[in-house]
Amino acid sequence: MGFLDELNLEPRALGRSDYPSELPLREVQVIARHCAGGMILGFEQFQATSGTFKRGAGKGSERKLGKGETAAFPTMWNHLEAGILFGLGLPLVIFREPQISGGVFDNGVTDVFIHKMPAARISTTERANLKEVLLKWYGKVSAQYYGGG
Repeated sequence: MGFLDELNLEPRALGRSDYPSELPLREVQVIARHCAGGMILGFEQFQATSGTFKRGAGKGSERKLGKGETAAFPTMWNHLEAGILFGLGLPLVIFREPQISGGVFDNGVTDVFIHKMPAARISTTERANLKEVLLKWYGKVSAQYYGGG
């Protein structure tokens, strides 16, 4: 958030900076239309210790979690928000925790690289690398804001 402040970017988030007057998904669309870019943060919201991926898909596609294995999932809102922002043609930057995958968090799904979620405490080098990522995204956001794309 400090980097966003340094760049004079105003974070907008449903339930934090903006509160819905209509249905929440519609409100996400309304907020997105007033933004020049989007940041998706893939934090773990749910963890499963057993289960089957692609249940009923047949041999080769179906996969069960092994003993001691876990699967982590972000909020489904990440996928909806990313889809809306992508559909509006807005610049995206996407971060995910290491155990998060699937959908928008898979490389190649969008036209952006999926970045590792920065830790709470990072080295000087990691901080510089993160700032570089955000500056590149900021350039695209600024072009969208000032030039319309």
